[in-house]
Amino acid sequence: MKDSLVAFAALFLAQNAFGADTVIHAGTLIDGISPSPRKNVSITIHDDTITAVENGFTTPPGAQVIDLSGATVLPGFIDCHVHVAAMLPSRTNATEYWVTHNDIDRAFDGEVFVRQMLQQGFTSARDVGGGDDSVALRNAINAGKIPGPRLMVALEPLGPTAGHGDVYNGVDHALSHPGWRNGIVDSPDEARLRVREHRQRGADVIKLMPSGGIASTGDDPRQQLMTNDEMRAAVETAHSLGMKVAAHIYPAAAIENAVIAGVDSVEHGSFATAQTFSLMKSHGTYLVPTLTVYDVFYTVAHDHPELLTPGTAPKELANDLLPKKNLPLAVKSGVKIAYGTDLGEGDHTLEFALLIANGMKPMDAILAATWNAADLLGRSDKVGSIQPGRLADIVAIPADPTTQPDALRHAGFVMKGGVVYRLNGHPTALE
Repeated sequence: MKDSLVAFAALFLAQNAFGADTVIHAGTLIDGISPSPRKNVSITIHDDTITAVENGFTTPPGAQVIDLSGATVLPGFIDCHVHVAAMLPSRTNATEYWVTHNDIDRAFDGEVFVRQMLQQGFTSARDVGGGDDSVALRNAINAGKIPGPRLMVALEPLGPTAGHGDVYNGVDHALSHPGWRNGIVDSPDEARLRVREHRQRGADVIKLMPSGGIASTGDDPRQQLMTNDEMRAAVETAHSLGMKVAAHIYPAAAIENAVIAGVDSVEHGSFATAQTFSLMKSHGTYLVPTLTVYDVFYTVAHDHPELLTPGTAPKELANDLLPKKNLPLAVKSGVKIAYGTDLGEGDHTLEFALLIANGMKPMDAILAATWNAADLLGRSDKVGSIQPGRLADIVAIPADPTTQPDALRHAGFVMKGGVVYRLNGHPTALE
């Protein structure tokens, strides 16, 4: 098997070096646009771009054929809420990891995690709250130095002193680090300055922390902690620089204030009400539910609370079951939903099953990870669908996910930008 993969990779590179086309024969196609799967479709690719999508199995003269006639073919998946260098809490003590690793360590960890994401079928992702390590990973991927999803990156989340993003919470205040205040915002003027600084340092997206959170010491997830003026200043500045704004928020009132301030997406949104979702729908604000992270942290809080940051296990146990109960309300409201896991390390396909089990139809969950996710990222002209003019980011799975949703967890084929990174269920030599 390894020899055949190497041979395929060599042939693929050789043919593409001379500008030859590649054609994929898809037995079933979910293109990210049509409401129903299509049967027996040919997808023609030149360099990194899809040039044709045609009914029937056709082969342009001289084209390299990739036979996926026994599989379901979809656009590459997009995870809109990741932390590319974040370890699973079940692997190591959170505080210990934080104080014993620097940005270079985290970048090396992130290099492993982005490889895993790509192999799981995620060809794009939005990192909502890293640092210079995330920028370095994005740049290395873009330069072809390492394989990984196309990344859009936010730097340190912006929030107030003692808020969810304040790393001084629960630690000795005599400790110091040059970057620990890079996300602190205590006035509208500071909000404007931080957004501009983040853009200067390479951010694509701005992440706000308008409310308290759960996996942090001391803050209350049911309280709004940023002022409306601070949120408005951050959003106006980000939008003036061409950046979208993702906002970590739990309580309904804070969500509504952030939506009025103009944020582009609400991350988590766990305590939203029907009124909240109605307001989000009217403003076109996306919800990114991140159900996966709650399953992960609830298990750790129950089984190994000592691995979490001090005092957070009770918050996890009290709140982590609520988002799944609330998702049907969001689905019923018709609010736009985009796929997000809140993971770095780990299986990013877990969110599919959680969305489907808690109220979403399989096709809607797929669209959340393709068309909707691309729309939220502002990249629907490049990714999120299989149609002419889009980048050749393509995944294949072993069955029709509209009837067998578990197939979404088993990518057998992954192409990003016309390059095959996974074939027959195994990484290629290009990986």
